[in-house]
Amino acid sequence: MLKGIAVSGGIGIGKVMLIEDQSLDYTPVKVSDIKEEKKRFNRALSEFSKKSEQLIQQLMESAGENEAAIIRGQSVMLRDPYLIGETEKLISDGKCAEQAFETVCDTFISIFSTAAEDIIKQRAADMRDIKAAMLRQLLGITEVRLNNIPSGTVIVARELTPSMTADINKENVAAIVTETGSTTSHTAILARVLEIPAVLSIPDITKILKNGNKVIVDGNSGEVIPEPDNIQMEVYTRRREKYIGEKRELESFRGQPTISASGERYSLFCNIGTPEDTFKAIDADGEGIGLFRSEFIFMNRNSAPSEQQQFEQYKKAVMMLKGKPLTIRTLDVGGDKALPYLGMPKEDNPFMGFRAIRYCLKKRDFFKDQLRAILRAGAYGNISVLLPMITCTDEVIAVRELIEECGKELDIRNTEYDRDIRVGVMIETPAAVAIADQLADEADFFSIGTNDLTGYMMACDRGNADVGYLYSSFQPAVLRAVERTIRCGKEKKIPVKMCGEAAADPMMIPLLISFGLNEFSVSPPSVLRVRKCISEWTKKNADNVTEKVMKLRTEREIVEYLKTVL
Repeated sequence: MLKGIAVSGGIGIGKVMLIEDQSLDYTPVKVSDIKEEKKRFNRALSEFSKKSEQLIQQLMESAGENEAAIIRGQSVMLRDPYLIGETEKLISDGKCAEQAFETVCDTFISIFSTAAEDIIKQRAADMRDIKAAMLRQLLGITEVRLNNIPSGTVIVARELTPSMTADINKENVAAIVTETGSTTSHTAILARVLEIPAVLSIPDITKILKNGNKVIVDGNSGEVIPEPDNIQMEVYTRRREKYIGEKRELESFRGQPTISASGERYSLFCNIGTPEDTFKAIDADGEGIGLFRSEFIFMNRNSAPSEQQQFEQYKKAVMMLKGKPLTIRTLDVGGDKALPYLGMPKEDNPFMGFRAIRYCLKKRDFFKDQLRAILRAGAYGNISVLLPMITCTDEVIAVRELIEECGKELDIRNTEYDRDIRVGVMIETPAAVAIADQLADEADFFSIGTNDLTGYMMACDRGNADVGYLYSSFQPAVLRAVERTIRCGKEKKIPVKMCGEAAADPMMIPLLISFGLNEFSVSPPSVLRVRKCISEWTKKNADNVTEKVMKLRTEREIVEYLKTVL
């Protein structure tokens, strides 16, 4: 049995088809005709864009608008003026187009790869896909096609590009297995949308499996079983039938309100990074957007977006929601999200340094561009502002004063805007937890970011394997912080939501129900599962579990107990 990362649920049983890696090797040459080399580069860019448009159409037909946005996003990245400009500079220095483009792409890949958040690391995967596609274009290599494979095929490859995956006839694919990739990679996203079981990141899988091998792929557990025996076949066939039944049951929660077994009503929102992601939230049956990470609008650029450019992005998202709420987190830059064009100082400990709201309040004119854009978009729908990395009430008061200034400026311009925009506070630092009662006097709502809160509460970096054992939202200190935050919100009669990964954890949900959380904000694929989980708990049962949990002293005791309860 082999083990990888389970990224798309279900069980696939079929025969292996190995996808051979295409060599993208080339010999760098010194260019003599620089003008002609730039023309060659731009012809490749143009051809790439044409192929991207074709793929977008294919994806819209096979997977929907959401996943077409993956290729559209790559096409936008490739047209980035900085990327093109730097490539042409290197060509001017005598480098061939292949070497120049690869050098610039590798710089972006290095920057994105150092991020702690998976969603930012995915930008590195985007850039690797773009680099490979452009090199194929420049080298005249035809990409592998997967549109005419036999029924019951298990595709096995080192990695699959979005264009390969877009070409798949899902009726013929039993499963996907690769050597690389993560839960947020394009292969994972597309496999989930196409409902193809997938297991990624199994080292040397292309050497272990052979063409024609019979194989079982468990996309729920991440297990891959080569040449299964009769007993294994019988067991996994039953599991596959059970999984299909459970999936049908989840679909019965589509279009339903989010209600506990004892009748309490909750709001169930989605977390997104771009306006295009709003399609995912709508398709997933989210009740709105609980977290729009606005920093993604600022990425993949060589200068900050203008007020007008930001306004157009926020307006696009809120118009798609047709009255459903949209919460926009103001620029959360710094830490693992450095933007080179902002010229932020290098810090020994950037997670504790000049980041997020601290940076924005120092760069007032820059920040006001974003606030005016959000206020203007608020005239088109239901928008709230969310402030990251808050540690004191002064910061919230300062932002409110800036919002008032921005409103007066928009009045002078005779520009419509939301005059009563709601302002929320991210609770993601121990300081914010400690003064949650005071912050509740200044905020219209709280949003608990469990990812950062867990790291700061436990003073540990989740990317550091030596202290990774501490990084758990079930640590008693973290649970007490969450409970206090919700209690302070309830006492001051402001709603409290959770937008971190813990909000979708079935073991956390009874605790959040008991604590009194009002709103859950999760990734789009988690919506129906969370709605079902909430429906299974009464407030009384959740209270009984929580009373026991809050008396336990260690993370291990808590997790083991919750496992037995579930």
